[in-house]
Amino acid sequence: AAIKCAARARAARGPLVMEVNASPGLEGIEKTTGVDIAGRMIQWIERHATPEFCLKIGG
Repeated sequence: AAIKCAARARAARGPLVMEVNASPGLEGIEKTTGVDIAGRMIQWIERHATPEFCLKIGG
């Protein structure tokens, strides 16, 4: 799955989720930029997806 966030349009609690896709197509943007976007997303989730964080933003 992929989650698109608005990097510049931030809410008081962090990035805003714009879209969630079950089958993301990151190959083109990763090839163009040379950035492992999927890997960075996983690293961010691993750092931030704690029970406390999920409860804080999920209600």
